[in-house]
Amino acid sequence: MERDAFVARFADIYEHSAWIAEAVYDRGLSGREDSADGLAEAMGTVLAGADDEAKLRLIRAHPDLAGRAAIAGDLTTSSKSEQAGAGLDQCTPDEFRRFQGLNDGYKTKFGFPFILAVAGRDRHQILDAFEERIRNDPAEEFREALRQIDRIARLRLQAMEG
Repeated sequence: MERDAFVARFADIYEHSAWIAEAVYDRGLSGREDSADGLAEAMGTVLAGADDEAKLRLIRAHPDLAGRAAIAGDLTTSSKSEQAGAGLDQCTPDEFRRFQGLNDGYKTKFGFPFILAVAGRDRHQILDAFEERIRNDPAEEFREALRQIDRIARLRLQAMEG
């Protein structure tokens, strides 16, 4: 696959961060990257090697869960599908207000949106995770956000493969 085609296909595996796909391609592709898990590992390695500023930009590129971007229809196709799969598009008005309050409080505390790989979870489990993680310290939550982003990327690649 040529570079432009590769980057176009995998640019949004990491939300609005084509630089990860570009770096994977530029490092050279081998048979290891010819599977979802192999490509996820290569992309995760690029992210792990990035500086904290680039990691923070990536974290901040993610939308709020059940947030204003979702309501306005401004999510990437993957994010929209993932949030709908978890039932976040079916929140009651009270649940929506709870998400908004948690989103606002979380961003005030950490300076970036709450990120959770929502696959296999419902909105009640997501709210519980939100309320638990908002108590973390900033360094731990930065690391957890990156772990969740890597999990989201792996799930997106697996969905493309299968």
